[in-house]
Amino acid sequence: MLRWIRQQLGFDPPHQSDTRTVYVANRFPQHGHYIPQRFADNRIISSKYTIWNFVPKNLFEQFRRIANFYFLIIFLVQLMIDTPTSPVTSGLPLFFVITVTAIKQGYEDWLRHKADNEVNGAPVFVVRSGSLVQTRSKNIRVGDIVRVAKDETFPVDLVLLSSDRAEGTCHITTASLDGETNLKTHYSVAETSVCQTVSRLENLQAVVECQQPEPDLYRFVGRMTVTQHGEEIVRPLGPENLLLRGARLKNTKEIYGVAVYTGMESKMALNYKCKSQKRSAVEKSMNTFLIIYLGILLFEAILSTILKYAWQAEDKWDEPFYNQKTEQERNSSPILKFISDFLAFLVLYNFIIPISLYVTVEMQKFLGSFFIGWDLDLYHEETDQKAQVNTSDLNEELGQVEYVFTDKTGTLTENEMHFRECSINGTKYREVNGKLVPEGMTDDSPDGSTPQLMGDEVLFLKAVSLCHTVQISYDQPDCLVGGGDPFSHANGFSSGHMEYYASSPDEKALVEATKRIGVSFTGIMGDIMTIQTFGKSESYKLLHVLEFDANRRRMSVILQTPSGGTVLFTKGAESAILPFATGGEIEKTRLHVDEFALKGLRTLVVACRRFSPEEYIDVDRRLNAARTALQQREERLQDAFSYIERDLQLLGATGVEDKLQDKVQETIEALRLAGIKVWVLTGDKHETAVSVSLSCGHFHRTMNILELLQQRSDNECAEQLRILARRLKEDHVIQHGLVVDGASLSLALREHEKLFMEVCKNCSAVLCCRMAPLQKAKVVRLLKTSPEKPITLAIGDGANDVSMIQEAHVGIGIMGREGRQAVRNSDYAIARFKFLAKLLLVHGHFYYIRIATLVQYFFYKNVCFITPQFLYQFFCLFSQQTLYDSVYLTLYNICFTSLPILVFSLFEQPVHPHILQNKPGLYRDVSRNSLLSFRTFLYWTLLGFCHAFVFFFGSYILMGEDTTLMGNGQMFGNWTFGTLVFTVMVIAVTLKLALETHFWTWMNHFVTWGSIAFYFIFSLFYGGIIWPFLHTQDMYFVFVQLLSSGSAWFAIIIIVITCLSPDVVKKVLYRHLQPTSTQRSQSLSAPPGLSCVESLCCYQHGQSGCSRLARLLEHMTGRCQANANNCRSPGRGNRWGGRQRHERMVTNPHQPPTTSGFHKCVSSLFPPLKWKRKKKRLLSWSDSENFYSNDRSILTLSPLEATHC
Repeated sequence: MLRWIRQQLGFDPPHQSDTRTVYVANRFPQHGHYIPQRFADNRIISSKYTIWNFVPKNLFEQFRRIANFYFLIIFLVQLMIDTPTSPVTSGLPLFFVITVTAIKQGYEDWLRHKADNEVNGAPVFVVRSGSLVQTRSKNIRVGDIVRVAKDETFPVDLVLLSSDRAEGTCHITTASLDGETNLKTHYSVAETSVCQTVSRLENLQAVVECQQPEPDLYRFVGRMTVTQHGEEIVRPLGPENLLLRGARLKNTKEIYGVAVYTGMESKMALNYKCKSQKRSAVEKSMNTFLIIYLGILLFEAILSTILKYAWQAEDKWDEPFYNQKTEQERNSSPILKFISDFLAFLVLYNFIIPISLYVTVEMQKFLGSFFIGWDLDLYHEETDQKAQVNTSDLNEELGQVEYVFTDKTGTLTENEMHFRECSINGTKYREVNGKLVPEGMTDDSPDGSTPQLMGDEVLFLKAVSLCHTVQISYDQPDCLVGGGDPFSHANGFSSGHMEYYASSPDEKALVEATKRIGVSFTGIMGDIMTIQTFGKSESYKLLHVLEFDANRRRMSVILQTPSGGTVLFTKGAESAILPFATGGEIEKTRLHVDEFALKGLRTLVVACRRFSPEEYIDVDRRLNAARTALQQREERLQDAFSYIERDLQLLGATGVEDKLQDKVQETIEALRLAGIKVWVLTGDKHETAVSVSLSCGHFHRTMNILELLQQRSDNECAEQLRILARRLKEDHVIQHGLVVDGASLSLALREHEKLFMEVCKNCSAVLCCRMAPLQKAKVVRLLKTSPEKPITLAIGDGANDVSMIQEAHVGIGIMGREGRQAVRNSDYAIARFKFLAKLLLVHGHFYYIRIATLVQYFFYKNVCFITPQFLYQFFCLFSQQTLYDSVYLTLYNICFTSLPILVFSLFEQPVHPHILQNKPGLYRDVSRNSLLSFRTFLYWTLLGFCHAFVFFFGSYILMGEDTTLMGNGQMFGNWTFGTLVFTVMVIAVTLKLALETHFWTWMNHFVTWGSIAFYFIFSLFYGGIIWPFLHTQDMYFVFVQLLSSGSAWFAIIIIVITCLSPDVVKKVLYRHLQPTSTQRSQSLSAPPGLSCVESLCCYQHGQSGCSRLARLLEHMTGRCQANANNCRSPGRGNRWGGRQRHERMVTNPHQPPTTSGFHKCVSSLFPPLKWKRKKKRLLSWSDSENFYSNDRSILTLSPLEATHC
């Protein structure tokens, strides 16, 4: 019970030992000194709260926000001392904000609890007491033997004991963990692979010793000790023996495994780490403004308190005859009285801090993020993938990006490999019609017969077809039956009954190429690899696999040849192979590799080494000793690999093409025009990277390319940097590009960061090649923490890009072929690099403008709200009399002025989206947080004070002398005056927002005019009825009498016009005399789009979910022809989308277009319109009308046009 309580509170002590010992089937030693280790149960807990801690934990998190904590203090002050306003005025808004946030977070956590219960309650089979028992997943303990059947997911991290296959292997997919859809083979140790029945497993005596849990999915160090006939046999365990929770069993009937990591200690759960909280520039500005307004509040409270005591220095005002002090008041401490008055003024003016700002900003970000997912221009039809938002906190940051760091492979390219050329023993070959043709020769055998290849060529092809981790699947039914394996053709090579699966697209392309040429890899059974060499079958025994790693940049296999010899085949980057080669055509191959790289091909070098029997015995001993070590296993393995992979005989090199993605060049050019610098960070060699940079437009042909390559010392690197800096100053070239490799970068970052940054910032484009994943993150951090503090964005598709994505201000994952780790760890995910242009130039632009205006407007309307209260104190002897009724104080930010700004912040479009895409330079107008600069903030604040003065003194001047409202002589009162000021204020601040609105939808109209109407209706009901639950009702009949006065209506109109007319004049003058580029773009005729009333409901192909409402409103506004009942979409091109889909639709207007799964999902929510023949006559908006139609492309994939009635 105590341990359970400690687990609930998060105080469960960590494991004391560095390793854990797991007894298979929980068969513990019988001696009395053994104390079992304690392990976590198998429950997965992704929820944040429990029933017991929800209220205190949620309240604690919410009151960590400065605004919530501030209002809590104000509320407590109102409860403790006599204040001019009721505690309800602060308590009710605070309660509303806290409750709404708590409900939202509670609901999200309830969904997590529900998902956890489904996972923890899933049925599983375990071996207990000699039989197979069904239980729930949460009941599995460390040491239990678990049975998993085909297509089931593993409920815990298991060490494989046996499978239905004689060799004890199984195939799995880890798509839910890292997104890799290829089949991976896992192995059991030979001594347990024979235990294929429950009875044999029951008699198994084995102990697993392994490391304590860690989140690395690809690292596992352990050993298994099996006791047979009194003898202990020790076998090494590695990642190939571990089946991870969340992976799925494929092409294997069943397996048995022993649970080693359970519940929250499984590797999948350990990867549920919380990403570091990223804060946008807008949020930082908002907190700064909040502190300034706190300063204004304190100033007003202190000034009012001082003026009160200065005023009361005269006896006639200190103690007037109508308000005599009590004896207690006369004897009270002056200091305590001063503090009490200060707190009372603080309460009176506290509404200058907008408590509802945080809630509105959260709602705007949450609701606004849906537009990215709904944007069909960001939808990739081929893969049926739409844009994904993992965090909505950074929407506005998309409009502030100054640097883009992008990976190359899979991000700028397709990561779809095609074999093109190779070099064998110093001779270049290319593939023509499935045959290797030497350079300079043509294919002279049109009959298709395969030319005779010599020994060197055959050995090279054998090395390529044997040195890999490719798997073959013969399990066709899973692929062919409807609803079968979704990964069946993900990256498979189908040839008759055989499919190739590879973790690397390069390996798959090379094995496919050797098959076409005539050396075909036909499979692996146990440790026997079989190939067909021009029809002749050969079998090789696989002795060892030296796995690929990022440090060595190569992988090797040790094989026993059919003749009995032992050979090592290795392949890898040329920098990882050539220095260790002692034979073969090294210089010619190096030259060919450089030529391949200049063509933009990805290169791999292939070599071999033959072992004598004595050498192999030594190699085998070293490998086994390293692999069975529990401590420093990786270091020992690296030493063993380095000892083995030397004295190599060079065989040749391969060149594989990776095609550029669609519209990469246009996207990079658009980003450059928008003032965004693009850096490419890649692990490829520099010739390949430069070639791809030139082809994708990252480097221009006219650009002066500077190089910082192969620097070997700090001094050499510093001197080269100084030379580059000098050239940048002397060369009068418009643009410079910089190429730097990983080794030189390490030296530059070690001692010469400032000089390196100076060189980089003066270059238009930077290319970093041969980069390790951590180096990518270091480069991002270097720019991010530079004195200018630029906003950075990192985009990549692979696990090696995760550190870079997490380090940048905004991280974007590409849904590519290298798994989903980048997508899972990103803030946003898109299917193709080309979508980045619209994500930044349109969505980012809009989000920033919307949120910036929302923040400024909130502060403005609260200054307008509370300043008349401050001015009123000068007319009431600083007696802390309120100007407004307490209900108005409470509802001003909650009801009367909240919806218009929320709707504005969701739908505002100051410039048509197509113009934003066609004129990327407009992105510069909102860069560097320009709309939230101190100057803009000062303008809005001073505007709020000016309007507040007009509200107060306008009402005082126009109504101060008119003391009678009614013909019966009823007197003008303070509540009537306050209500007049409040009425003018609500109307003026709402119309001020209307003046700022460029894009009107029916929803804008509804909330703008509806908010004003709601205020009037509410005031009539509130003041026109005697409510029995209110102990005082100062406002009874006040509002009715106010509205019955003609002079009051006149005052309202005059004051509102006086406030807003300078704004109108200023806008007109600035637009005509000093227009910004954005304002000039607004005057351009935008492409015809949807009418504004349909803007919220339109979907692909002109379908509309609310078209009847749209037509009704258009009839009412006169924008629709009375007898029109059909719509037509004139053809029009789109820079970012093709026309084919649209043309296909228009050619047959009677037939609805086919839709993918995503489109069907959207269409199911809104029934499509019937397809009818289009009418020829069109109505269009006139060019002179200042109207900007809604962005059709925000909700549609293809370049669909305006829907005109």
